Amino acid sequence: MLPNSLEIATDWLANAGLRPTRQRVALAELLVGDGRDRHVTAESLFDAARTRGATVSLATVYNTLRAFCDAGILQEITVDGSKSYFDTNTHDHPHFFWEDEGRLSDAPSEELVIQSLPDAPPGAEIASVDVVIRLRRKG
Repeated sequence: MLPNSLEIATDWLANAGLRPTRQRVALAELLVGDGRDRHVTAESLFDAARTRGATVSLATVYNTLRAFCDAGILQEITVDGSKSYFDTNTHDHPHFFWEDEGRLSDAPSEELVIQSLPDAPPGAEIASVDVVIRLRRKG
């Protein structure tokens, strides 16, 4: 991690109004400590934390990711209705899902054009539109 990764992580939590517990800071440092956006699963973040020597349970990782989403500093993207990925870029943007690798990456928003959406049923409103473009390697 970068020399100031701890400061970046602590500021990220503070700006969201989250208490900087030891586990939160350790996970935040892995998520944003280098200043780059990333997509993780709870399992991949758990593995990265363990590799760095953090003592954190998988349940704590799940709970922390949920708290980060509730605070608006992470976005959850669900693929296939069951697999969740967590994105540090919380702005609306489309994603590529690489089926062969089980990996999520950002797709260029400027190339996506949605000309219209169906009307929401009576008594409902559209809260958001998630775009996940599934890819597989040719060959």
